[in-house]
Amino acid sequence: MTDIIEILLVEDNPSDQELTLKALKKYNLSNNIYIVEDGAEALDFIFAEGEYSSRNINMVPRLILLDLKLPKVSGLEVLKIIKSDVRTKKIPVVVLTSSKEERDIVESYEYGVNSYIVKPVDFSKFVESIKEVGFYWLLLNQVTNLL
Repeated sequence: MTDIIEILLVEDNPSDQELTLKALKKYNLSNNIYIVEDGAEALDFIFAEGEYSSRNINMVPRLILLDLKLPKVSGLEVLKIIKSDVRTKKIPVVVLTSSKEERDIVESYEYGVNSYIVKPVDFSKFVESIKEVGFYWLLLNQVTNLL
């Protein structure tokens, strides 16, 4: 695994993983994408714990794409933990989910999400959404040292 991770994709659905990767690659938005499939693995990756303990914790992703409906630890809990830790709170987190529930949207913003996007059902609209997210967070958004 390379130390430089541009995008951490936290998604348990293989079809959504594939669609997201295709969309990002189609527009040459990221070469270094790492995928985890549940909330516990996401936290281990982000905080360099468990099987990721040899990973350099200072090499944070430029962007986290986070599904809310995850096994083991929910996406909302992952978001809450990321945004409450001084080491990781500045990492941009975009919730990319099928949930349109008002409660999920409100809680996501209360926990500090940078953007909340409902996955479109239509493939072309999904690709367009991923393209816009990637362009903004990877190309337009200005960042400094996140840690």
